[in-house]
Amino acid sequence: MWQADKWKDYELIDASDGERLERWGRYILIRPDPQIIWHAERKNPLWRKADGIYRRSATGGGAWVRNELPESWQISYGQSRFILRPMGFKHTGLFPEQAVNWDWFGDIIRNAKKPFKVLNLFAYTGGATVAAAGAGASVVHVDASRGIVGQAKENAELSGLAAAPIRYIVDDCKKFVEREFRRGNTYQGIIMDPPSYGRGPSGEVWKLEENVDGLVALCAKLLAPDASFFLVNSYTTGLSPLTIGYIMQLRIAARLGGRIESGEIGLPVSETGAVLPCGASSRWVRD
Repeated sequence: MWQADKWKDYELIDASDGERLERWGRYILIRPDPQIIWHAERKNPLWRKADGIYRRSATGGGAWVRNELPESWQISYGQSRFILRPMGFKHTGLFPEQAVNWDWFGDIIRNAKKPFKVLNLFAYTGGATVAAAGAGASVVHVDASRGIVGQAKENAELSGLAAAPIRYIVDDCKKFVEREFRRGNTYQGIIMDPPSYGRGPSGEVWKLEENVDGLVALCAKLLAPDASFFLVNSYTTGLSPLTIGYIMQLRIAARLGGRIESGEIGLPVSETGAVLPCGASSRWVRD
């Protein structure tokens, strides 16, 4: 397992009965997490002092049942800075477990000693974009939500990257990749963080497990001959990281060589010393 264990402004304090107790900067949050299927005694007094509590509804969805949080606040990871906003579906605008991937590909970019272009697909609020640009890459950031892309720009500006070579594209990721292939554009690194479930541009249902093979094969066409990495993240329950790794072996390593690494990513829990699984990543890297 790869652990995001270098945070100072974020802490997973405890986990019990389907809920996380977290510190985001100076604020304490309690949020649901379906991976937390165990009961543990809630000894930490912060369980009773949370600034924000999000609870699931028995009829679906959920709501902040306590919200004494500001409209927004900021936290840092190294030289990167992020704005946080409590959202309607439990999110804050950042997935802290992804820091372990930011560190991984950031090192690859810094050590490449060559011009480095990165394509960040399903790029959300730009944690990976900020990490890649901060390491010296030019980045194309693609997401279908205009509001989310706007927050990604804010994060880049807060991180001192307002003048960095970042292109922000509001578009369907698959359609954008198809156009990039026709244009003959290629990249030294590709990052994909696709949703588990969604709807296509014509309203069709989209499930990652049914589409990931075709998506990886399509995006692999944009890897430059001197490409260094390809990263796929997944939060889809039941979709093994080894399954994605097998697909990447077929679609990338069989053509370009290199090796595949697959595993879970996680956050250490301060109260117990155990690690909470928070999704999976599969990485292709050139030897």
